[in-house]
Amino acid sequence: MRRTQGHYSARRAAVLLAVACLAAAAASHPVSACSICRCGDPAFNALGLNIYSSNSFRIAFDWDRFDKTQGSSEGGDGARESVLENRFTAAISYTPSDALTLVARVPYTTRELTTEPGAGDATALDEDHGERTTGRGLSDPELYALVRVWAAPFVGGLGRRAWVGVQLGVKTPWGENHLRENGERLDEHVQPGTGSTDWIAGVAGVYVLDPVSSLFGSLQHRGTGSNDFGYRYGTVSLANLGYERKLGSRVDAVLELNGRHAGKERVDADGALDPNTGGRLLYLSPKVVLNLSGSLVARVSAQIPVAKSLNGSQTERTVWGVGLTYVFGG
Repeated sequence: MRRTQGHYSARRAAVLLAVACLAAAAASHPVSACSICRCGDPAFNALGLNIYSSNSFRIAFDWDRFDKTQGSSEGGDGARESVLENRFTAAISYTPSDALTLVARVPYTTRELTTEPGAGDATALDEDHGERTTGRGLSDPELYALVRVWAAPFVGGLGRRAWVGVQLGVKTPWGENHLRENGERLDEHVQPGTGSTDWIAGVAGVYVLDPVSSLFGSLQHRGTGSNDFGYRYGTVSLANLGYERKLGSRVDAVLELNGRHAGKERVDADGALDPNTGGRLLYLSPKVVLNLSGSLVARVSAQIPVAKSLNGSQTERTVWGVGLTYVFGG
């Protein structure tokens, strides 16, 4: 990863990108988000920092484990829900030129929803007495185009020290959102897909600090639609800032800050909102990247919540992830 000294403009662009990511992560205004939504940038996670490697074709497989509780069991007629999700995602990318990468992501999800009615201990969900529901199936595929709009000058044999690109995409409504049991549709939070079309836009960039370390970041906004049942997962804004350092010829260490800004979900066509959804979260996310061969890379990661300001009663726990990426050509 050897590079020449960058121009002042490259350094300034990288600094501005980092400041923007941190500012977004610290913002105090609420926006909306789904009840379980992975922070971080899926392109950087699956493809690495060398996203625009011309004529390359990549496939990636990831497993992520989410765990969340929302609602309160103290008083009232509401219920507390605990959702445990395992998501398996296959991603395919193709880079036809050094300024364009096309990505398709297809997730398969299993969700276990444990519901405990009002009254009881609010400090921990008694899973032995809760009602459990399980849903599994295809989640919503996503399609992206990553376009590099600026890059530092290329130096033969050394590459580019910095670049900035835009992300445009759509989350399709093709996942399973009509699961039923005993003739009744299952709860929205156990459905593998959201049943809505969501639009995605963002900006991302990389700045190489020295031959063994890099800074990267992204900002992304997702605008959501309603499904056939009037449910609307809120829009979500994500901010990510990461540092990657080579520890040897086969091991890289990555440390990220992942921010998510969320608001309340609309539960029906009349506009009623779920008070126990949305808010703000900041994760500290360590990751180890292992170069298993010239083309195969493994990833192990954790997203640890370190700061939060969530609406109502919610608990978000550490998100665990494991993945593999294989590169053809490039």
